[in-house]
Amino acid sequence: MKQKVFDADLDALHHVAIPVENVARAVDWYRNQFRVRIAYQDETWALLKFANTSLALVVPGQHPPHIGVVHPNARSFGELKTHRDGTASIYLKDSEGNAVEILEDNAYV
Repeated sequence: MKQKVFDADLDALHHVAIPVENVARAVDWYRNQFRVRIAYQDETWALLKFANTSLALVVPGQHPPHIGVVHPNARSFGELKTHRDGTASIYLKDSEGNAVEILEDNAYV
């Protein structure tokens, strides 16, 4: 049975962000291991596109490890901040203290 990749009735996981010490080295590793596309990269973070989601590589202290969720009413969570990649979002903590980034519905970089 083939699994449905996208369900319009559900919110979309945009990315998972993991900490790395060296963004360029981590990008090289992921590109050598997997078929990914670089959507954005600078010295403090990179966004790698997979077929079904993205992986953010973040430098500790610059960006928290987190998950990013696209939400149709992101502004209902508070004031959104526009980022250098053109997305707009707000960071929240879940019930267990994990960082969750809520992104505008047009966040597909």
